[in-house]
Amino acid sequence: TASSVVGLVEVLKNYSFFKALFDTTADWIATHRPCAVCFVDYPGFNLRLAAALNQRGLAAKAGGPVKLLFYISPQIWAWKAGRRFKMAKQLDALACIFPFEVACYAYTGLPVDFVGHPFLAGDYAPPVRFDADAPVLLLPGSRKQAVGRIWPLLREGHAAYGKRSARVIYPSAAIREVIESSGVPAGVELIANTGEPVAASAVLTSSGTMSLHCALAGLPGAIVYRANPLTYLLGRWLVKIPYLGINNLLLKAPMYPEYLQGAASPTALASELRDCVENPARREQTLAQTEALKTILRQPAEGTAADWALRRGGLG
Repeated sequence: TASSVVGLVEVLKNYSFFKALFDTTADWIATHRPCAVCFVDYPGFNLRLAAALNQRGLAAKAGGPVKLLFYISPQIWAWKAGRRFKMAKQLDALACIFPFEVACYAYTGLPVDFVGHPFLAGDYAPPVRFDADAPVLLLPGSRKQAVGRIWPLLREGHAAYGKRSARVIYPSAAIREVIESSGVPAGVELIANTGEPVAASAVLTSSGTMSLHCALAGLPGAIVYRANPLTYLLGRWLVKIPYLGINNLLLKAPMYPEYLQGAASPTALASELRDCVENPARREQTLAQTEALKTILRQPAEGTAADWALRRGGLG
């Protein structure tokens, strides 16, 4: 979104904008007194707003008229798990898009429901599609620092494989600049993310949202990640999960093998591309895992996220 930034420095640079947005939103709620407010993701902003509405006595948990709902749980299963108790004191209900998240809120007293993943909704338009004869896909991510570290690994891994051309989907002009500044060899096509599905036979991807898009599209692939060594060590100490890729977490198995830090060598990534493109059994295994993912993430019988919001907000 236009107001989305990542990182402490970026937030500080945009502090006045976010402060104005925060105050305007809180004042609007105070003036209009809706029966419910449904926060969507973005916990750094929205949980602070929920706290402010409680402090001002507007929230139902503080005796006010406004129920506070939250759609898309923060990733408390990865870090800062203690947030869930504060959330339970401030929110009236929470909707999760991953089924295992419901258990993360056990013993908090917060009503939590799994409502299905939006990528399984009927109007979902995948940005990628499988084509056995298409180039391979290289996805270095959407954050400038991460792309600067991951793109050279993908480029070198693809070059070491050398049997197919490649495509790179970039989300913004800024990310394209990072990619181009590091070098784009012949045989690699840069494609803007316009919403049109890009055909690919396999993928090397960072661990972000695009990895789930690719997994649900049935693309064989692997996850590649490299951070500053100190950042990585600190992250592994703070984040207690067995996989970085959400598809791997959901399946409790490495659908996309993960090549982290020094393991992401050109030789290893080339071998992975070779297996993805040239091994029919790998494609069959990926298809089976894709169907398992869809079963896990499919919308439950109780209805859509909108149905949930109406029901929990007292309007359904």
